[in-house]
Amino acid sequence: MSFFKNVSPKLAFAIVSFFLGELGDGLNIFQGIYLVAIGWNEGSVGIALSTMGFTALVIQTFAGDVIDKTSFDRREFLSLASVATAISASAILFVRVGNNDHILIFATKIIEGISSSFIAPCVAALTLASFGPEKFDEVMASNILWGHIGSVSSAVLAGLVGYVLYPNIKYCFLVIGFSALMAVGGIRLLPEGDPLLGRGLQRSEGKIIGDVHVRELGGNDKNDEPNSNYFSMEHSSCQIVEEEVSSYRSVFFDRKTIVLCLTGFFFHFANANVLLVLGELMGGDNDDGSVKRNAIPLIAGAIVLAQFTMSGATYFGDSMTKNGWGRKPLFIAGLLTLPIRCVLIIFWKDAGDAHLLSTQILDGLGGGFFGLLHPYLVADITFGTGRFNVVMGLTASCFGLGATLSNLIGQMVVEHMGHLASLTGSLVLSVIPVVLFSFGMPETRGHREKDKNSSDIVEKGNNLSNGGQLV
Repeated sequence: MSFFKNVSPKLAFAIVSFFLGELGDGLNIFQGIYLVAIGWNEGSVGIALSTMGFTALVIQTFAGDVIDKTSFDRREFLSLASVATAISASAILFVRVGNNDHILIFATKIIEGISSSFIAPCVAALTLASFGPEKFDEVMASNILWGHIGSVSSAVLAGLVGYVLYPNIKYCFLVIGFSALMAVGGIRLLPEGDPLLGRGLQRSEGKIIGDVHVRELGGNDKNDEPNSNYFSMEHSSCQIVEEEVSSYRSVFFDRKTIVLCLTGFFFHFANANVLLVLGELMGGDNDDGSVKRNAIPLIAGAIVLAQFTMSGATYFGDSMTKNGWGRKPLFIAGLLTLPIRCVLIIFWKDAGDAHLLSTQILDGLGGGFFGLLHPYLVADITFGTGRFNVVMGLTASCFGLGATLSNLIGQMVVEHMGHLASLTGSLVLSVIPVVLFSFGMPETRGHREKDKNSSDIVEKGNNLSNGGQLV
């Protein structure tokens, strides 16, 4: 027990991110392949998977706003979301063979949509609250890296369970449910941090500076937080004048916010259905219509290869940003992998599983850079506004809308026009985010430092006007 009490905050975040990562791509992809195998048609699967996306679309911005404003411990939100995910992931065990039990799956997908809406913003908010803006990139990169490693582990275990217990492949979903419960245990190790800093408000000398005024009620400085330049609410109790936080309109209609939302929407609109189509091309059916024994391991292999590559992309992307690379060139590099991937799958659709599987390297590169830079960009755009989590939710909603429409429309196209038509549509759409981001987004690296410096100048000016001395 003493070991767990002495776990460093960064290690605690890595442990939680590992188990939350096991709830990633495998859940929807494995469920989609399994439902087709037991008798669902592709259109029904697309609708089922889209139900989660549409729910998240409605909830995510609201969830981010709740996480910004809440006085409730964000760790409790994260625990509840993980438990809900575990329960819903296990419900597929009760689906009967045939095109049955749609209501059960739709209901669980609604639950997953709600719970998933709180997971990513909670982790990002707790990270910012515990480490501050200077260390945020470093710790978020670690979180994302361990999330990818968790996804690899989950896919390997689920693939092995599905293969060993064949034809009872549905039991592979217990791996995902178990991972969610393990995440709940790890959440107890996380620090709460500074709740105000967790919404992107700068704290200096016991006060919030930037776009927010604070009335200090008391407390003293104790440098026992992971970043000692910031104060915990345990030591300095403050009251925010909520009206002084930047308005929703000013943040939502910022050009950088709009470009990021549209870029992510079109990227996921083009991308989300590609892995599902790839799985259908590789998996196939036996002569009697049942799923092949190697279907789940092949999908697991596709996820493992992508997540393994994402881990590498995350590591090298973090190293490159530390060495001075801007957000924009790395993000564009990630976007460019998608059209190349679609072209290769189209040309290799009859070339065998090995060729198709190799295209997941590009998926990993694109997903790795995109997933790493998304929270960086949001933190750059919103730091000092008090709207960090609501913009995380807004952008996630736009990404989710794209992924939802991709699964829904993409699978309908597969059902009526075939896999090639669906992939061609993804190829055409994948060009749009490259153009949007290239011409619409300025470089945001260093924006947080500018906000901090300008706030420091304002603070010093206030001190001078009050008779203080500028040192």
